[in-house]
Amino acid sequence: MRNKVSIGEYLAFLSIKHEIDPDKLFYALISAWENQKSTCGNLSIKCRKKTRDTAVFLLTKGPKVIAQFPIPKNFLLEKTNPIRTFRKTDLLCRYLVKKAERRQHPLHIRDLRRGMKQISLKAKVLEIPKPKLVFTRLCNCATVTNALIADKTGTIKLCLWNEQISSVSEGDIVQIENAHASIFRGEQQLRIGKNGKLSVIEDAEFPHKIGVIKY
Repeated sequence: MRNKVSIGEYLAFLSIKHEIDPDKLFYALISAWENQKSTCGNLSIKCRKKTRDTAVFLLTKGPKVIAQFPIPKNFLLEKTNPIRTFRKTDLLCRYLVKKAERRQHPLHIRDLRRGMKQISLKAKVLEIPKPKLVFTRLCNCATVTNALIADKTGTIKLCLWNEQISSVSEGDIVQIENAHASIFRGEQQLRIGKNGKLSVIEDAEFPHKIGVIKY
């Protein structure tokens, strides 16, 4: 990343990656520039070389080298912290979004609450009751059933319509995308919206020996 961006954006990236306040990082670099060494959180900073216009810094975390890079002298003499400004660039904003996504824990059935949207999870199909013929609000004829699905944390009904019913079988491991949780006749259930997706997958890590789980 450092070869593609400015030193300010690279330092902003380091502050985000290692969860360091940008002000603390900036002043720790100045301290190392003036005193040869400093610390910032769990990082150690050493000024390894100085020239007329540049200083070379080494960042370590315990015995591990994190980074080594040159910083122009005029960057260190800035009156306001330039690292904080660079944290707002599009590249760093995209990195923050991806980092937040990686931190999200996979949803399980026990985590579901009424009103939750954009739900994605894996589950095993335990039962598919015989579909019923119904008429929708638009007076169209459709088939519907509430399949019982489970993971290691619990069970829930999954509302299946028309082609969805024939696309899965009992015992399948399914990946559900963009569903929402609701309550119907006192029971919590999952519904897959127009933009949702239901697919059968093979997942060797998924616990296949799942029976009906009682709360």
